[in-house]
Amino acid sequence: MTYRRLASLGAVVLLGLSACDPDKLTQINQDPNNPISAPPGPVFTYATRIAMQRYYGRTPMGMTGPVLTTQHLAESQYPDEDQYARLDGTVTDASFINAYSQELKNFQAVIDAGKPDEQEMLWGPAQVMRSLIFGYITDVWGDVPYSQALKGDAADATLQPAYDAQKDIYTGLFADLKEAVDGMAAGVSAVSVLAPVGSADPIYAGSRTRWERFGNSLRARHAMRLANVDPATAQAQLAAAIAAPGGLIASNADNAQIVWPGDGVYDNPWSANNQGRDDHRLSEHLLNEMIPVNDPRVAVYAQPTLCYVNPTATGCPANPPQYAGMPNGLTATDAATWSLKASRPGRVFYSTSRFCKTAFANGAYVGCTGLTGARFPSFILTYAEVSFILAEAAERGWIAGSAATYYNQGIQASMAQWGVTDAVAIAAFLATPGIAYTPGTAGLRQIALQKWIALYTDGIEAWSEWRRTCVPETVKPGPAAVIGTVPRRYQYSIRDASVNSANMDAAVARQGADDFTTRIYWDKNPTAAPTYPGPTCGVR
Repeated sequence: MTYRRLASLGAVVLLGLSACDPDKLTQINQDPNNPISAPPGPVFTYATRIAMQRYYGRTPMGMTGPVLTTQHLAESQYPDEDQYARLDGTVTDASFINAYSQELKNFQAVIDAGKPDEQEMLWGPAQVMRSLIFGYITDVWGDVPYSQALKGDAADATLQPAYDAQKDIYTGLFADLKEAVDGMAAGVSAVSVLAPVGSADPIYAGSRTRWERFGNSLRARHAMRLANVDPATAQAQLAAAIAAPGGLIASNADNAQIVWPGDGVYDNPWSANNQGRDDHRLSEHLLNEMIPVNDPRVAVYAQPTLCYVNPTATGCPANPPQYAGMPNGLTATDAATWSLKASRPGRVFYSTSRFCKTAFANGAYVGCTGLTGARFPSFILTYAEVSFILAEAAERGWIAGSAATYYNQGIQASMAQWGVTDAVAIAAFLATPGIAYTPGTAGLRQIALQKWIALYTDGIEAWSEWRRTCVPETVKPGPAAVIGTVPRRYQYSIRDASVNSANMDAAVARQGADDFTTRIYWDKNPTAAPTYPGPTCGVR
């Protein structure tokens, strides 16, 4: 497995640095016994792995940040993040800084090695991944360093990069993705001497067509994000993504995902968290949208509550439900009362039985068996998400095709992605009133809701879609939340405020105050969303 190569690399650093130049403060004397470069393939693997652990693990960019903010999960212990009390710039600082100094810098290094060599299957996938990460960063903070970032050792180096306006960042991402896909579609270069990424690629194992589809689908995701603020650009970029070489992700086989080795070192990040921590329960705002309509994914997303397993336990209600969510943003005392009453994440996210239980016998809980959560995939961009993008575009009249067909396709793709195979249950779900597609604004609301549900575990994307659509409307701050509004963004890094204050100040002057309630560029025209319920959106 490619990941095992990383053990010998240690902390992978930049590729292709020039000889030491005493006039460049950003470079260091090179020790010939400890080289500071590494082959592009393992660097790509390393950068992908640390990125996925950041955005899908127990970090302020994952399980202790947007997954809570979008209210897929809630905290039954230590609910500071669920109250937004531990999401300020002191806590998210490392996520901001390290995204640049780790995954982005390493993806840039692969690009810098692959482009001069004309190895399109090195720089192309790396540029798609760089666009993915910049998309995460700008969707969390808004205006961020982009055009001058990652140039600390370049001829035009700056150690204090400007913060680009988010509108300009999106323009750059569209161009970067087009360039990457066009480069990969051009085929093999006769002059390249570097090997393609190949087996060092933990997402597609070097598949050219699937990387093209991923790049185009990411472009489509970014296009739809602009629907409320710049619909003309959104429609044009979506059309370009659909028409680009390779097209969009066309089945679950094309899903951008990492299937983790599950070797105890490189495990699914949710599973790694759940081996030793029991902080999370499903949010009532997620399960309340799923349980009443008999959504077959409930049994995958959630475990039966401990009260259901052992109804006689202290604190359990009479006739406890099999599955239940808990409120978000409670005090620590109130949150603790939900430990037995609310569902833990589903067994697919567990590799040990410590916090996965199936029964109660002889005075003790019986642990789950056959757990494979350490190897469960992390889903980056899926056929289901693409289907919902197309459904919305069709309902808006932007593309040909049936919104209902794309909508049903998205639900079916999500079911298959999560391992739901009961065709009868799926058909019954699709026919349920409220789930069966209704055209118009009601249909857009259905698309947005099913997309939000399907994005379970993908916190930043689910939170971004909620901000764009305000679906579901039930997402609001909990009673102990430190502010009365669901955050529209996170606060900037305190370290960058110290070393790059002039550029950060310019961003704040342009974008708005550096606080949770400031809307970023694509979120500044909420009333343009047909699903927008009014000023009560996200307000307690």
